[in-house]
Order: sequence, then structure tokens, then C-alpha cells
Amino acid sequence: MSTPGHDDPLSKERSHLAASRSALRAMREDVESLDITDVTANWVNAAVLESQIEQRIKALADLSETPLFFGRLDYLHAPGAEQAEGGDGERFYVGRRHVHDADGDPMVIDWRAPVSQPFYRASKKDPQDVSLRRRFGYTGGDLTAYEDEHLLDPAEAATTSRLLQQEIERPRVGPMRDIVATIQPEQDEIVRAGLAGSVCVQGGPGTGKTAVGLHRVAYLLYAHRERLARTGTLVIGPNRSFLHYIEQVLPALGELTVRQATVDDLVAHVEVRGTDEAATAVIKGDARMAEVLRRALYSHVVPPTEGVVVVRGSRRWRVPVYELEEIVRELLARDIRYGAAREALPQRIAHAVLVQMERAGEAPDDRVQNAVARNAAVKALVKSVWPQVDPAKLVLRLLADADFLAEHAEGILTEDEQKAVLWVKPARSVKSAPWSPADAVLIDEATDLIERTHSLGHVVLDEAQDLSPMQYRAVGRRCTTGSATVLGDLAQGTTPWATRSWAQALGHLGKAEAVVEELTAGFRVPTDVIAYASRLLPHIAPGLTPVASIRENPGFFDIRTAPGGTADVVAACRELLEREGSVGLIAADARVPELAAALAAAGIGHVGPGEETTRTTRLTLVPASLAKGLEYDYVVLDEPQAVVDGEPDERTGLRRLYVALTRAVSGLIVTHATGLPQQLA
Repeated sequence: MSTPGHDDPLSKERSHLAASRSALRAMREDVESLDITDVTANWVNAAVLESQIEQRIKALADLSETPLFFGRLDYLHAPGAEQAEGGDGERFYVGRRHVHDADGDPMVIDWRAPVSQPFYRASKKDPQDVSLRRRFGYTGGDLTAYEDEHLLDPAEAATTSRLLQQEIERPRVGPMRDIVATIQPEQDEIVRAGLAGSVCVQGGPGTGKTAVGLHRVAYLLYAHRERLARTGTLVIGPNRSFLHYIEQVLPALGELTVRQATVDDLVAHVEVRGTDEAATAVIKGDARMAEVLRRALYSHVVPPTEGVVVVRGSRRWRVPVYELEEIVRELLARDIRYGAAREALPQRIAHAVLVQMERAGEAPDDRVQNAVARNAAVKALVKSVWPQVDPAKLVLRLLADADFLAEHAEGILTEDEQKAVLWVKPARSVKSAPWSPADAVLIDEATDLIERTHSLGHVVLDEAQDLSPMQYRAVGRRCTTGSATVLGDLAQGTTPWATRSWAQALGHLGKAEAVVEELTAGFRVPTDVIAYASRLLPHIAPGLTPVASIRENPGFFDIRTAPGGTADVVAACRELLEREGSVGLIAADARVPELAAALAAAGIGHVGPGEETTRTTRLTLVPASLAKGLEYDYVVLDEPQAVVDGEPDERTGLRRLYVALTRAVSGLIVTHATGLPQQLA
């Protein structure tokens, strides 16, 4: 590895970095200087263009602490006719975004471009015509080192990149950062998978599955920008803290248009004020509820009992009851949305009237048909035969009316299950109802039965193992005509309804054809820590392959009895704060207030999950229920048995503990005054 002492090559690379930053600044200034006066036809177009320009300016921001390029590829020959940038012996600097000079020649190539792919996949066995791969080391935004790999030199043995290891292990303070400089070949294959197909990534702690999903979004936006600009993209996370943690990754890659939300955000049709017992939530989240809702909705359709008479001028046109019955049967058989069928019904009746008019020698057109469809008699018949239904009121009636639920759940839910989902005290109205998160998902299902949910081009679903079947259906509705990237770990399922297999989950999502990929190489969690946590796998997810850490640094790991209680926990936090990087104190939710008070008494500042750490306040106090998806350089885990006991059953508790044990990137201290769970013995 070369350092500032070898100052000739390093000086040249620093000069290229300075020139590239200058070129990026010029690109931004060119956009800022655009004058759109009198360019657009109207104020609407002007506003749209102005918004696009603002987005482009933001995308061209030069982040001083973020390296503009992190690697270089020297090709032996031109990369190929389809890669127009290439020429004999061409050199490419690989970075987070494309940068060109005043003549339009590339100074930095976007990491997503085809010509950049060998940076991640080339090897001694398959050099892909790359003679040299150079990695750069940075301190802040300053280029301080480089490291060369001569892929075509048989005399040079393949070695692990020190700069790559340093970047993986670099201390982290604040939000999650991108891994664009450290993407591994198996991760790159998932990142660059095509837009048409859906992918499910099973990955244990520290395998980078979240980062892979986010970089896949960035890649798809690069490769299919125009299409996804029309259809939209969405990243779904488990909670607001998690979304706040990952929110800077895509902007750092120049992507500003990706929406982020939780499942609760997607189904927010009513105000959620209530909660369900675990057993009740499991039933409400069962896919069988979809059929109960469908039956209840279509029970509102009643066969017509008499014909309809339409008066047009001096003529009266009668559609007999048997013909109306046939129209209703056909609409029901077409299996289209309830609302779409209701809108089609008056048009079908009007068409029957027009047929009679034509037989009588008249020549009606579309205007006449629309007028007949709006006729008072037709509208009255539609209202009685196919009435409007409010989805929230439909769910309200199911949960409040035992007879209505029994009628439509017969043969689907047992009597005990029906009793479990019924409200003890029926609500009087939608606004006063104590809606739970599971109820909101039911309302979303009913809403989709009535009107089709808008579908996006691509959806990323993270921490997917925790979703119920009905929640999977809610997400699947958002990508019926698009594709999905599903990320999760079956061993980290910490809800009573957590999925037991990806095949089942993908079926509920409507993506049964998705390819399931497994990541087993651990880049983030130290060897000793992941080995200790993996003792739980036979008890929480038998059959899963344990994560194998590839970290050269074994990390720091210690298990300590804490006879002094919270004083010993505070001492462990103080010890870790002497090291560089972020520190997380993870504890059972019920113990958080006591620990917060102890930290305050000791004068140690801390923040909660989702709040920004700073260089002076680097400790985050994390309830175990919110730890999933988060990472800290060092972790103190308080009372593992209390984490297990805080859940409704032992299996869920052990899974929660597995999550908590695997949040550390560089070191873990486990403190306990009571005994450890026997599964860790």
C-alpha cells in the first residue's frame, strides 16, 4: 500500500481529485446559471422545469467528507464497442457519480456504469481485461493512500485489500453511509439484477443486505431512469428510527426522488389509537381475512327484483328484470374491483337501452348512452343493487357485529377466532373506533377490493421477516405491475406473526417467482460476536446457515457480571466511549427509564434511536424493540435474560436477543446481574 511517502503517484492522484472537484463545481454552476425565462409555454411547465433544475443542482452537490472517487481501473484493451468511453489502455476513475470536464470527457465514471463493473467483480482468476485495479484511502475528504492490484501479473499473489478492510471497519457516527466502495462480487450480482425480476435476499447480521437493497435502487434508477421516473420507487422500513438511519444513503449517491415509508404509513386510512393482543393481531394478520373481507363486501350486491324503465322524450324503454340479473351476474363473474363494476353497471344498462333504440330504427350515439346511464331511474337501481361501500365502515361492522362476522367468516375462521377479533366494546363510528395497526391493514385490503391501489415501478421491503401475511399483501399491492427487492433474516423475526419461510412470504406478496439469494459472508459483525450470537440459531431458526465473519480484526468481546447493577452498565459505557466511534446501549424496553436516569446521574449525555449523534454525544440508548437494522461501533448489551423475558414467548424473545447481540461493528460488552439464557451456554 502506497502512502504519502511515495509522493509522486499520490500527488498525481490528488491533482486528479482536485480537477474532478473543480469539474463537478463547474457542472453545478452551469445548471445554476440556466435561464428558463420564455423557454416554457406556460407557468405549469415552468414550475416543473424549475423543480427539475433544483433537483439536478442538489444531485451535483460535492460532499466534502465523501470521496468523489474511490477506485481506478486500467484496462489492457478498449472495454468494448458498446462502451463508448473506452479506448486502448483506457483509464477510468470509479466514483459515486459521473463527472466530466468542459469538453465533455469523463473524469469520474459512475459506479453503476457497465465499464465500472469489473471494479467489483474482476479477480486474478477472471481479470476481465483489467490490468490494474487501484483503491484509494481517504481521511475525511482528503486522499491519503492508494493500493494497487495487478490482476494480469502471475507473480503477484492474490491478497486481501487492506484499504478495503479499513473502509469496512471504519468507525461510524451518525446515519448509515453507503458501501459503494466496498461492494463484494456476490453483493454486486444482486445490486445489478434486472428490473423485471424480483429478488429476495436472506442475510444474517452484518452481511450488508440493507445496503445491497439501497444500492440496488440506485442502480435501477441509473439503468432505467426514464421508466422509474414515471412509475416511482419506494423503500419500506420497519420504523421511523430505521428510516432516519438510512435516509442519507441514496442522496449521497445522487438519488433524491426515492420515497421512504413504513407499512403503517402506507395503510394510514384511519387514525390508529388502539393495540391488539398478540393472538388477536395474528388472526387479523392472517391471509384468510382477505376472503372474509371479500365476502362481506360483495354481500352488499343484491339481485334486482324488478325491471327499470327509462323515459326519453315521448318514448319509454324498459329493461326487464331477467336482463338486469344477467348483467349483474356477468359483472360479478368478471372479478373486477367492486367500484369498477359499480361504475360499469349503469353503462351496461344504458347499452341495453341503446340496443332497443337501434332495433326501433333510431341512431343513438355515445352521448345518448351517457345520458341514459345518468338517468334517475338507472341511478336509483344501481344504488339499490350495487351500493357504494366505505371500506372503513365495512371493517367497523365486521369487528363490531358478531352476526355479520359469523355470516362471512363461516368456514374460514373458527368460533374462537371470531371471538378474538371482535371488539369487546363495539365502536359507534369510524372516528371514535380504537383502530389498531392490524385494523388499518384490513381497511387497506378493503380499499383495494373497491378501488385498485396505485402500483409503483420498484419497491424495496426491508426487515421483511416481521410482516404478517396481510401486510405482505398491502406491500404487494404497491408493486403489482412492478418488481420488488425483499430483504430480511428469518432468524430476526421478532413479531408473533413473523414469517417462517420466504416461499410463503413471497406468495402473499404476489411475487412467488422471485429469486431467493442468501448472503452468508459477514462484513460488519466481529468473528467472536457473531459466533456467540449464532449459538441461538438452532433454537430460533434451525436450518439457517450461520454468518461467517470475514473480518481480519476479531473485534472486542466481553461478558461481565454486574453485581453493581446500573453502575456497572454505566462504567462499561464510559469505557467504550474512550474508543473512537459510536456506542449503543441496548436494553429491554422496561429497563430503559432506569438506565436513562443512571446515565444522566453520571453526567453521560445520550440520544435515542433516530436522533443524531455528534462527536461529543456518541452514546445512543436503544430499547431492544427498536434495535433492528441499527449498527454501532461498540455496544453494551444490558441483561440478556430481561430482553428475552420482555417478549410474549421465548422464541420471539430469543430472536430479539439475537438482534441485540449483533448490532456491534467493532466490539460488544454483555453485562448481566441475573443469569444468562441457557441457550447461550
